Order: sequence, then C-alpha cells, then structure tokens
Amino acid sequence: MKQYFVQTFGCQMNVHDSRRIEEVLRASGYREASEPALADLLLVNTCSVREKAEHKLMSLLGTFRPFKEAQRGTILAVTGCVAQQEGERLLRKAPFVDIVLGPDNIPELPALIRQVEHGAPPITRTVFDMDDPQFLRAKPHADRREVTAYVTVMKGCDERCTFCIVPYTRGSERYRPADQIVGEIRDLVQGGVREVTLLGQTVNSWHEPGADAEASKSESRLAASTSRFAGLLRRIAEEVPDLWRLRYTSPHPRHITAELVAAHADLRVLPSHVHLPVQSGSDRLLRRMARRYTAEEYIARTDALKQAKPGLTLSADFIVGFPGESDEDFEQTLELVRRVGFVAAFAFKYSPRPYTPALKLGDEVSEEVKDDRLARLFALVETQQQAHLRSLVGQNVQVLVEGPSPGDTGRFAGRSERNEIVHLIAPEGHDPTGELVTVTIDEPFRHSLSGYMTGAEGLVDRGPRMRLSVLGAGGAV
Repeated sequence: MKQYFVQTFGCQMNVHDSRRIEEVLRASGYREASEPALADLLLVNTCSVREKAEHKLMSLLGTFRPFKEAQRGTILAVTGCVAQQEGERLLRKAPFVDIVLGPDNIPELPALIRQVEHGAPPITRTVFDMDDPQFLRAKPHADRREVTAYVTVMKGCDERCTFCIVPYTRGSERYRPADQIVGEIRDLVQGGVREVTLLGQTVNSWHEPGADAEASKSESRLAASTSRFAGLLRRIAEEVPDLWRLRYTSPHPRHITAELVAAHADLRVLPSHVHLPVQSGSDRLLRRMARRYTAEEYIARTDALKQAKPGLTLSADFIVGFPGESDEDFEQTLELVRRVGFVAAFAFKYSPRPYTPALKLGDEVSEEVKDDRLARLFALVETQQQAHLRSLVGQNVQVLVEGPSPGDTGRFAGRSERNEIVHLIAPEGHDPTGELVTVTIDEPFRHSLSGYMTGAEGLVDRGPRMRLSVLGAGGAV
C-alpha cells in the first residue's frame, strides 16, 4: 500500500483542508507514513498570509527534495494558498515539484497523481469553480477518536481588506447549503465528535446559496440586519442535540448582528468565547485597511456580546506597522485592547503581499518600530491574560477533555467554554477523553490552567439547550 506524508502550516482552514486531503488519499488506497522518508507522496499544504510562510515553504521543499530523489517514483505536491498564488511560477522556482494544487482542486488530487505516475510533466491545477464549488465532507477519523472537528460553511472573501491576499488565493465568497452542513455535523457527532468549529474566511456572512444576501452585505454601521448565520446556528443546535459545543471562526465585525448576539444569549451550545479580528484600534488605519467599521462600533458589538452572555471572553487578530501607522495610531490600538479586555491575541507585523492595494500606500514603518510595537502589544495582552487566568483559581469550570496532555503522563487536556486550555488530573483509572467534566482550577500557567476533576461524578449535566434571551432579536448592537 502506498504511503503519504502531509506537512501543514497556516490557519484552521489549512488544517481542515489537510484532513480532507487525507480522506481523499485514503479513499484512493493510501495510508499515512510515519515519516517523510517512507512516503510515496510528499505534500506541503501552505499559507500565504505572510511573507515568512512562503520562505518556510521553500525551506521545506529543500528538506523534502532529497527524499524524492532517493526513492524513484516519489511524488512531491504543493497545495494551499501559496500554490494558488504562485501557480506556474512555483514550478519555475522549484522544478522538482510534480503537482501544484489550489485549495478548490483537492478532489482532483488522485487523478493528477495518476497522470504523474504515467509520465506527465509537472502539473498546475489552480481553478476556482464559482458555479459549483466543491465542499469536501468531513468524516470521523478512521484510526483515532476525535473529540473536536472543523466543518466548512463558506469559502472565499468579498471584504477586500487592503492588506489581505485571501480574496486572490481563496476567491470570492461561496456558500454551502445548510442541509449539507447540518448533515455533516450530525455524522461527526454520531462518530464521537463533541465540539464542532464552523469555518469560513468571513464565516458569519454565510447565507443559503442563491438566497438574496444584499441586505446583509450592505449593512451599514450598527444597523441590525437579518443574519442568516444566526439562523444556521439555531438549526444546528435544534437538529443535532448531542453536539455539546459549537464554535465559529473567523467572523467579521460587520456581521455581528442583533440576531447573532441574540443567538449567543439563547443557545447554550455556543461557548462563552468569540475570536473577533479587529486589526487596529485607530479609525484612520481602519479606513486605510478598508475594514468598514470604527473602533467605537467594534466596542459596541463586543459589549453587546458580553451583555448577552455574561462571562464571555474575547480574542482578536492585530496588525502592527501597517503603512502609515503613527505612534498615536498604535496607542489607540493599545487603548482598544484595554477597553475590550482581550484575554488572547494573534498579532503580526505588517507583511506586504502581492496583488494587495496596501502595496501602493507607501509610508512604510521600520522593522525596528514594528518589533517594538509587537512586543508592547503582546506584553499588554499577556498581562490581561494572566490576570484573567489568576481570577479562575478556586473556581469550577466545564472542560471538554480532548485527550492526554502532551508529554505529561497521567494528565489530560481540554478547553473550557471560554477556550482556556486546562490540564487536569482525573480520578485514578478514569479516562475522561470526550467527556464534559467539572474541573476545580488550582494553578495558572503562562497560557493555560491546571486543575482536577471533582471526582468521577464530574460529568456535567447538559441541562436545557435553550434559555431565555437577555436581548430581543431586534436589540441594538
């Protein structure tokens, strides 16, 4: 039986794509190799959001090249956003690559492999099918228990932020029918999955394919519009009652509507955490980035979410050193961090990307200034995170246990409903993997928590899946 080895880097969508690649390959008779030297197919699934990711790809291809040359017939493939971005150019940079495959073309991989095996020259396949987008269906893993899983609800992006290459590498927005989404989640839950994260570049802009979404897309400022996405969340909660947690990433602040806020108030299956990218706290920079909201509007929406679900925590994405960012702009970002109270953040230095409007802005910020601002931003967020983690000592939290803690025999790890990582001690002889348990927190670590189950009776009573909303559906956000 032929073997494959997949190396993945990038966002959750890339992780999800790699799982779909594995399923396609397994259906074609492949099995996973324990190391690249044993593989008949080496595949790198790439990210292109930042320039360093492309450098990482070229370095990894250099690492894989000797494995390909040492074993006749080994195929080397590149997929993901860099493959989509570079296409034929990637073959000129690395002529030993056999297949360059865009994210939309994953189902074609087995056929392309057969072409290469029969002597075809290197192949590039990077085509968006806008009329019939392919959404590969996630299935329970054949070889291991999975407690959490990703499900794609849409792909592509219509926002056109000036710094972002995603519309070029992932295309315009395409949406998946609700029936398919609900059916896939139901199958995953029947296979043992207890938490699902809905994926999309702007996940909360989802609507039923073919439905008129102009009202939602043209939403102005804080006006409440009809949220098809909120309806999808309610349908999942109602039709898949054995799903314990339902997360989504990454939402766009423009589509945090009154209906979506009300869903957080009503649906117990939605955990008390939202990751909501903001990028900057400066209105001047937000306009330059074409984000189409102000810092005040962002704060109003996060306040509404916290009011709807008391105890809800927030994390965000930030870019420092965007062209033209002044000291005052950056100070406004720090003030936003304090005001919202983020307990975690993904922050990066601005990286010029091909085909993006920001390339024409000029006003470059020096690398030294970027480094300083990034360090200050991380320091502030970490201070807030540490204060939050310390506040949980002595409290009982609900943890969905995902499995043994890495490298820590005898402990298990999972996440709280606020998304804190919790390392816990279970009663002797009890494996709580896949269970939702009560854990008493006894110690904060730098980015996680330690605790112990309150005994074998720590299984949490799920209780009612709906509760009375603290906001009416028409409440302002």
